[in-house]
Parts: sequence; structure tokens; C-alpha cells
Amino acid sequence: MDFNVKKLASDAGVFFTRAVQYTEEKFGQAEKTELDAHLENLIARADCTKNWTEKIFRQTEVLLQPNPSARIEEFFYEKLDRKIPSRTTNAELLGQYMQDAAKDFGPGTPYGSTLITVGEYQKRLGGAEREFLQTSAINFLTPLRNFLEGDWKTISKERRLLENRRLDLDVCKARLKKAKSAEAKAAAEHELRVAQTEFDRQAEVTRLLLEGISSTHVNHLRCLHEFVEAQAAYYTQCHKHMQDLQKELSSANGDTFPNAFAVNASTSGVSTGPSPLSTASLPSPSRPPNPSNALEPSTLKIEEVKPPATGTRKAKVLYDYDAADTSELSLLADELITVYTVPGMDPDWLIGERGNQKGKVPVTYLELLS
Repeated sequence: MDFNVKKLASDAGVFFTRAVQYTEEKFGQAEKTELDAHLENLIARADCTKNWTEKIFRQTEVLLQPNPSARIEEFFYEKLDRKIPSRTTNAELLGQYMQDAAKDFGPGTPYGSTLITVGEYQKRLGGAEREFLQTSAINFLTPLRNFLEGDWKTISKERRLLENRRLDLDVCKARLKKAKSAEAKAAAEHELRVAQTEFDRQAEVTRLLLEGISSTHVNHLRCLHEFVEAQAAYYTQCHKHMQDLQKELSSANGDTFPNAFAVNASTSGVSTGPSPLSTASLPSPSRPPNPSNALEPSTLKIEEVKPPATGTRKAKVLYDYDAADTSELSLLADELITVYTVPGMDPDWLIGERGNQKGKVPVTYLELLS
């Protein structure tokens, strides 16, 4: 390879004079050409944009992929321009474990069948998470990365070039001041005019690039809206999956839990008579009973918690219950209310009335009176 010795020596000389000028400026021994206020404001705004974009980008990466090892792996795949392998989400893995466990426990058993159902919904949650991660990576992370690795590198390059042009200009100004002869002054003035022209041209190029930060903000604003929409859609989908799962489990409670209790009682020799454990085991569709209000052995037989087929009955409230929504009736311990059922109603619930108030109440919170 051929080297241009003269150019190499010239470049070395320029670098040395710039270094001397920069050092003297730092020690206050040389004057420094200041940029105009507008350009300084643009530079400060660009630095602020870069710093916060980088922090938001990194933290979004952590949010979408908390595993640092997985993030490093994805980074190398991106740098090698290779497709990132599909990774099983934690929810999908949990769902698969539940379904595999159900095979060993017996899919026909209450626990096994419930594991299958919950496992399926965990997989659906994992699928929703995967879709959210992909959408967010494309619509939000990619534009931020493109700015940091593309536009910002171009801006940084032009800013470094502007700084070099300023140093060259100040070197020429210092050289003109030191010139003694008319010939030296003429040469220095010519160099100063050239340096000033190059500095002004580079300042204009840098200014145009920095003013483009406004367009960057507009683009990032649009991406932020898309990220929020993807996040909202993800959580809405997760909420719907969980509601569907609760409904499915609630509809199965009437068959699954009493049967499971009957099997356990027959195999262990435990009587199904009045027992605080058997009474508390019957679940409420919305929330478990308050353990601080445990039932006494003399309360509530298993057959007493079944809603009446027709007519109304009086019921004593065993402990407090806060209504989850307007369709339910709040209860106070030891009060008496009137209860009855309606066709097609969930067997774990009754309609309760207290004066002019009416709403659904959980059977497990009541002692039905004859």
C-alpha cells in the first residue's frame, strides 16, 4: 500500500496545531470563537434528546425482556443480521407444566381437569405477551434505535467536524495576530478567510441537522402512541382471558368441588356432618371467606348451603361480605335476610333481600334457616 507522506505529515501538523489551540483555550491562554446562541440551544436540545432517548430505550428493553442474558443474545443476533429465535414465554411454559401435570394426576379428576383449563389460558396469556413484545419492538424500540445508531451518529460526526473547523479558525486568528511582516499578514488573512468560510459552511450544515430534532420528536411521539395502544390492547386481552377463565372455573365449581369433597371424605372416613372445615371449603365464586370468622362446629350442614328450589327462606349472615359490584348485596355478620333462587342461577349464589335492597349473595356466607 502506497502512503502519501506529504498528506500524512500535513494531517499530523493540523492535528498538532488543533491540539495546541484546544489546550491553550482550556488554560485561558487563547481566545475561543463562540457559536451563536441559536446553534448552542440546538446543540443542548439535541444532547438532551439523545440522553433521554437512550435511557427510555434501555429501560423499555428491560421492561420487554427482563432477562439480561436474553437481551445480550438478541443483541448479537441483530448485529449478525440473523433472525432472533422464537422464545417460549414464562406464561406459556407454566401452562405447559400444568397440562403435563394433569396427565399424571389424571385429566378426569377435579384437580387434573382444572389444571388443563388453567394451563390453556396461561398459554393464551403467553401468546398475547408474545404479540405485544413483537409489536412494541417494531413500532417503538426500532425507531428509537434507528435514531441513536443512525441520525445521532451523523449529527455527532458533523459536530466534531464543526469543532475542528472552529479550532482551525482560531488558529488562523492567532497566527494573524502574531504576523509581523506584511507578507505574513497577507498570507494569514487569506488563511483566515478560507477558515471562516469553511467554519460558516459547516455551522450551517450542523444547524440544519440539529433542527431536524423537531421531526425526530414528532416521529417518537407517534411511536409512543403506538406503544401505549399496543400495551392497552395487551392488558385488555389479558383481562378478557382471565375473565373467561374465572367464568369457566365458576361454572365448573358446582360439580367439581362438591364431588372432590365427597371423594376425600369417603376415602378418609371423615363425616360430612357439621364441620367448620367442610363449611369453609365451599368456595365463594368471587372471593374466599374471611378466615377470622371461622364457623363453630354447630353451624351449617352441607345440605343446608344448597339453595332452595322454589320459594323464599330466611338466612342468617355468618360474616361480613363486601359487594364486588352493584349486582351484589353487601352483608353484615349476624343479620337476617330473605333469600331465594331464580331459574338458571349459579348454585353458589342466591338472591338476597333486605328491606328495599336486593342483590346476589354467596351461599357460603349464609346459614339457611328452616
